[in-house]
Amino acid sequence: MPAVHTQGLSKIYDNGRGCRNITLTVGKGEAFGFLGPNGAGKSTFVKMLVGLVRPSGGEGELFGSPIGSLEARRLIGYLPELYRYPEWLTGEEVMRMHAGLLGLENLDAKSKIRARLDEVGIGKRGSDRVKQYSKGMQQRLGLACALLGDPDILFLDEPSSAMDPVGRREVRELLLELKKRGKTLFLNSHLMEDVEAVCDRMALMLNGDMIRSGSVPDMLKTKVRWRFKVGGFSLLLLDWLQEESGVVLTAEVPADAGWDEPVWLEAELEDEYRAALLNALIVEQGMTLYESNAYREKLEDWFLETVSGRDQRGESR
Repeated sequence: MPAVHTQGLSKIYDNGRGCRNITLTVGKGEAFGFLGPNGAGKSTFVKMLVGLVRPSGGEGELFGSPIGSLEARRLIGYLPELYRYPEWLTGEEVMRMHAGLLGLENLDAKSKIRARLDEVGIGKRGSDRVKQYSKGMQQRLGLACALLGDPDILFLDEPSSAMDPVGRREVRELLLELKKRGKTLFLNSHLMEDVEAVCDRMALMLNGDMIRSGSVPDMLKTKVRWRFKVGGFSLLLLDWLQEESGVVLTAEVPADAGWDEPVWLEAELEDEYRAALLNALIVEQGMTLYESNAYREKLEDWFLETVSGRDQRGESR
């Protein structure tokens, strides 16, 4: 039984925004990344899944229970993008309030509150008032609240957007640990490195429609791009290199470059053998090989390339 299953799930607001006909399945124990620019409809879709927004059409289930039902809500931990906590309360008091909503007994709640505060890196600062917390600390507190009921599935809307690089790394490590424990993660994030590091599959939303979905490796699948920094290069050698190697090369040669200045050669290669062959051919012709390296497409590059040139409606309701 999948953790999440929707069929044609839609929510259309009076202004025409929202999301339309989203059919999606997320397996139990899977980490799923939900991407899209502001206004794409991501938060609307998540709010339907957690029962905060009633759909205009379609249907959805969490572990076989209809979305919005009491059975489905019992399985959820949710960190919204716009979190607010009473600033006069301490972190522990905020947690106790959530424990009461979950129906946890006092002794059980006390031990779980301490464990969750330690887990998200708040620790002894749980006795401090919320007004003394930075935005990143408040976000940690929200994550602790989402984890308090030991949910089967976590819906996390930008879980580390307010944190510094150290905090984002710590949250990323926590998400990986939760994934190892078998928790299902639904990650709505603009931080591409988080999705790339944590998620098994992902989907891309744009203007209320889901335009792409698949495994992270498959979505990023591309030939590896290699760059070669070469000295003593002449454009006369370019055709020879391409003919001998069977590789299409491009050369970055500044218009005012002297004959002894290094240039960059670039090619898309299927394997390291081709790169080694090019290295050998470059040296064979008496050129100097200063550098040879490979780089793969990053998720951020893929995202920008995919949405480039498409109309985007901006912030949504």
